[in-house]
Amino acid sequence: MKAFIKAISYYLPEKVVTNEDLEKDFPEWNAEKVSAKTGIFQRHISASEETATDMAVIAANKVFAEYNIDRKQIDYILFCTQSPDYKLPTSACLIQKRLNLSSNIGALDFNLGCSGYIYGLSLAKGLICSGIAKNILLLTAETYNKYIHPTDKGNRSLFGDGAAASLISTDGFAEIGDFVLGTDGNGANNLIVKTGCARNPQKMNDMGKDDGGYMQSSDYLYMNGSEIFNFTLEAVPTLLNQLFEKTQLSKEDIDYYIFHQANKFMLNTIRKVCVLPKEKFYINLVNTGNTVSSTLPIALKDAMESNHCIQAGMKVVITGFGVGYSWGGCILFF
Repeated sequence: MKAFIKAISYYLPEKVVTNEDLEKDFPEWNAEKVSAKTGIFQRHISASEETATDMAVIAANKVFAEYNIDRKQIDYILFCTQSPDYKLPTSACLIQKRLNLSSNIGALDFNLGCSGYIYGLSLAKGLICSGIAKNILLLTAETYNKYIHPTDKGNRSLFGDGAAASLISTDGFAEIGDFVLGTDGNGANNLIVKTGCARNPQKMNDMGKDDGGYMQSSDYLYMNGSEIFNFTLEAVPTLLNQLFEKTQLSKEDIDYYIFHQANKFMLNTIRKVCVLPKEKFYINLVNTGNTVSSTLPIALKDAMESNHCIQAGMKVVITGFGVGYSWGGCILFF
């Protein structure tokens, strides 16, 4: 049994924050310099009452409408988010009800960030190849901006909110090939929100800066940018080598590369370190920013339909990497 991506749609919240808007909040910043370094000109921000579940439902309804999908065919929901509506119940159960899907389906959340789409594809493929499900609704949605302190100019410039819906099935436009996955919990503290769950249920009110000058608070999203950057430069080249070894393919066999859309500077550095040709390497975060687990499905959708970079017959490598530390990659056969 083979597994395929059969459909992709995505949703971006209505509110838009441009670099010029950020410049008003941080006069010491220059909007053009932010754009040049990050590759991001604007990002979409979820409304105050809008949750990741809300956005996932909208994305799901879009994929049903755009591809004329009969929702009665869905027999499993996989929902990747680090922004659940509640500690319990499972958000995927709420989504099942809101989408009016059959009660004879499986539904679960999994908590991963920028590698989440890769892991979701691996789970979906496993469900299909084992005969457990045939039509899996893979949803990714994140509202990181609800975790970012208003004065944290670094993270506010990078992260956007968004959601994507993919149908993984027994047929489709892209066969899902082999995977390489990785985990290193030693890096957990370099991208973290420490309070609000069982380990630290109460706020700590400990706003400050780390040794590198990055804003640090246990109550908000903290990212040690330099450590994340170093981790990425070590993990991704190794990941690619392992993927090529596993599949018996080489760089020259790959027609296109789509990596997690973190920021332009990081992506260009990774490309150079991995010695990948610029014309085969996708960067598409101008109007979205880093939407965490949704960057890959958004990029795939746009690369196929808006920019026509991916066509039938191509082999495409996709990779995700970030919080956890967690990373993964696979090859898609279009």
